[in-house]
Amino acid sequence: MKSIHGDKLRGHLETLILSVLERGEAHGLEILHRLDQAGCGLLHLKEGSLYPALYRLEESGKIQAAWEEEPHGRRGARRRLYRLTTKGKRELAKGRVEWASFVRVISEIMGTPAWTT
Repeated sequence: MKSIHGDKLRGHLETLILSVLERGEAHGLEILHRLDQAGCGLLHLKEGSLYPALYRLEESGKIQAAWEEEPHGRRGARRRLYRLTTKGKRELAKGRVEWASFVRVISEIMGTPAWTT
């Protein structure tokens, strides 16, 4: 399968971020790592796309960010940790419904089977 780059993710990135944060708080590079793992190495997302999306999600109250207390046994600067809020959980549920509908419609148009969950 071909790699999936930024243009194909446009419009879905924020829901993908909410989805990986559902598993627990994470800093930006950890979010990229989780997306990469979940996408079996086929998602190629750049930090330049991730951080603006994180800022939008924070601004809208769907995630909350805080600086970590200390570097926890590693060298370097403190990291900003992001976590899902109640509003973010509602938005994620809504995003999943919208995605399932989108997949059904596109599958019908393309004449391919739609996967159900």
